[in-house]
Amino acid sequence: MQAWKTLWLVVLSAILVACASTDEEEEGLPSGSRTEQAFYEAAQRQLRSSQWDLAIKNLRALEDNFPFGSYAEQAQLELIYAYYRNYENDAAIAAADRFIRLHPQHRNVDYAYYMKGLASFTEGTGLFERFLPTDMTRRDPGSARESFAYFAQLMARYPESRYAPDAQKRMIHLRNLLARYEIHVANYYFKRGAYLAAANRGRYVVENFQQTPAVPDALATMVQGYHLMGMQSLENDALNVLRTNYPHHPALKDDGSFNYSYYKGASGRSLVHRLTLGLFEKSDPRGFDSRELYNAEFRDEDAPLPPELL
Repeated sequence: MQAWKTLWLVVLSAILVACASTDEEEEGLPSGSRTEQAFYEAAQRQLRSSQWDLAIKNLRALEDNFPFGSYAEQAQLELIYAYYRNYENDAAIAAADRFIRLHPQHRNVDYAYYMKGLASFTEGTGLFERFLPTDMTRRDPGSARESFAYFAQLMARYPESRYAPDAQKRMIHLRNLLARYEIHVANYYFKRGAYLAAANRGRYVVENFQQTPAVPDALATMVQGYHLMGMQSLENDALNVLRTNYPHHPALKDDGSFNYSYYKGASGRSLVHRLTLGLFEKSDPRGFDSRELYNAEFRDEDAPLPPELL
């Protein structure tokens, strides 16, 4: 009986050792080594080889087993990055928040603020958006607003940070994106006949997003909306500002007058639309979108700049 017990203990020990070895191999650890340094070095190798899942596993294991070790703080920072690269943006933001809460005076805490903005900047980017061109100005602007706020925190707290220049560029891009989103909404309101709502969206852009490429379309939106509502004085004010500052806007005619049919599109309803009563072809107004003229991100490199941008 004693021999059977001994044999059973030997078999059980072998199984446990095999399982431990398997776990260590899966984690990229040297056999029989689960030290703080082993976890950290394995995570470093996996970060360099873009094995984000394994890196996350080892960085979390390091923090769980050695919360006060010499690598703990660095592992927390690298965990933020690993989550971000693994498209786990919510986890990256949560990890950054945790680092800021635990180490508010850390010399690299600015990196945590920067990564919060970066993770929000790419929040909602799915598989198709990663490989196919997508107009991000038509997406829900919630994550863009959050990203802008996070980058603004970084700029306010650490204006001399090494990440500040990139954060500032991203803030400009986000501001342009948010302004263009408002124009898309205004165009939608035109389609629904909500002219006051459309004009108000244009006014919001003019008042809150000055010097963005969406301002010319915002003024055109105001002119069109006020015209359709018969608000002559407000229409004239907006038209004078548009004509003075953006005389080459495509909704303006050569003589400076406004083309009130521009937002509907030049072709109007096609024969297919009329014959099928709109069943197979939509005939929505195209709205206002002069990005190819005023926004460098959309402008053809060979296209001449309008004089007002020179």
